[in-house]
Amino acid sequence: MCIAQTFTLKSNDVGGQATQKQFANTFGCHGQNISPQLSWENAPAGTQSFAVTMYDKDAPTGSGFWHWVVFNIPANVTELKSGAGDVSKNLAPAEAIQSNTDAGMPGYIGPCPPPGAAHQYLITVYALKTKLQLDKNATPPFVGFNLNMNVLAQASIVFYAKQ
Repeated sequence: MCIAQTFTLKSNDVGGQATQKQFANTFGCHGQNISPQLSWENAPAGTQSFAVTMYDKDAPTGSGFWHWVVFNIPANVTELKSGAGDVSKNLAPAEAIQSNTDAGMPGYIGPCPPPGAAHQYLITVYALKTKLQLDKNATPPFVGFNLNMNVLAQASIVFYAKQ
């Protein structure tokens, strides 16, 4: 009997607690705003692209806060390097699209919870059956809708941030 390997997301930078490296450098926070290194393995057969999101369900908005939305990562890519969320550094794959976050700009914006409040951040990688026909101006919820319509598998890690 052959047991299929589980689609898995890992990070050398986060898992447990965020550090000042990942924290935002805005909204009253003074972090380095560096997106975490992420790697994944055992994508299902038929994967045509990947997407990565980072979401804070605890944000005081009534609908959470999307901190990072990247899609159309080529199927042969299995890692985003630390700092890939800084669109000016061109560290993400050239084909990947980093759409706007809930802060209204593309790329990564790190955690910045209100003082004293611990927030939970969910990073998810999606193995998709297609490339998404969206551009960088797609809103995070619209990207999420398209992800969920085309997902073959997904894997997540959770970390917390408190200031």
